[in-house]
Amino acid sequence: MKEPSQEQQELIYKLSMFEQQMQQIQEQIRAVEIGISELSELEKGLEELKGKTGEDVLTQIGRGIFAKTKLISEDLIVDIGSKNFVKKSIPETEEIIERQIKKLEDVYEQLAKAMNDLNCEVEKLVGEFKAEN
Repeated sequence: MKEPSQEQQELIYKLSMFEQQMQQIQEQIRAVEIGISELSELEKGLEELKGKTGEDVLTQIGRGIFAKTKLISEDLIVDIGSKNFVKKSIPETEEIIERQIKKLEDVYEQLAKAMNDLNCEVEKLVGEFKAEN
């Protein structure tokens, strides 16, 4: 079997680097998608709390574990970062979640653009290699 030429070895190396970058971006995209999904579910859960003061509701206390609780107020205690907790109404909390979703959507767009740019670079690199050989 014939040894790859210096140009072929360089192409293989560059393509390998691009592949690693693409895998990293794909992992980040998946994490962002999960974050958006979780926040959207949280938003739905908040909507279900509206008007339920005085009623029994199920409250998640852990993964797949719920407790029956009585909702005594629609005020929520929200972690606004660095373990700083403040009282927020459901609409205020929904606004916070919407801002977080928007930020994640912006990150998603940036990652998708980066992935597209890498794809273009790969196509250009392969095209140039084919034209030379």
